[in-house]
Amino acid sequence: MITDFDFSILDYIQQHLRCNILDAIMPMITLFGEYGIWWICVTLMFIALRTRRSCGLTLAAGIVICALLGNVLLKNIIARDRPCWINESIDMLVKVPHDYSFPSGHTMICFTCAVILVFFDKKLGIPAIILAAAVGCSRMYLYVHFPTDVFAGMIIGIAIGVITSITMRRFVFKDITHSKEQTELTV
Repeated sequence: MITDFDFSILDYIQQHLRCNILDAIMPMITLFGEYGIWWICVTLMFIALRTRRSCGLTLAAGIVICALLGNVLLKNIIARDRPCWINESIDMLVKVPHDYSFPSGHTMICFTCAVILVFFDKKLGIPAIILAAAVGCSRMYLYVHFPTDVFAGMIIGIAIGVITSITMRRFVFKDITHSKEQTELTV
């Protein structure tokens, strides 16, 4: 039943929204979630910058949790076929993925990193949230994920981002913040 609902949305997208402009744009947008490479580069850059290091380390933790929870654990336990495996009649704009569908890893990593950025810098985080939503939409447009895969990726990604940010601030960076406050008080 849920798969029928998912296919009705995907089929609507294919029949009513598909056009040459989006056919060119969506494969580029989806690259922001591809293997987490974009977010790994942002993370490494932030870790290299002393003023952004806490954010970079939090992003690194979030990326690791996404990979383990989403791609290693959930995808293999749930083992949901992708829509493009079930309906092979769609003209694919990207290479057909070989791993399972649920949850959308692209969406999950993008939302995880975007939420972490919101915790550290809203000026970076808000555009990242918009990008994450665009990546999620691209996964449906490209017929590689069901809407429920994308929705689950978004919810799980938001949860990982919030929990990782709070945990890192409370337990990992607590001593760093505390030592800065002590230095300021003694000066």
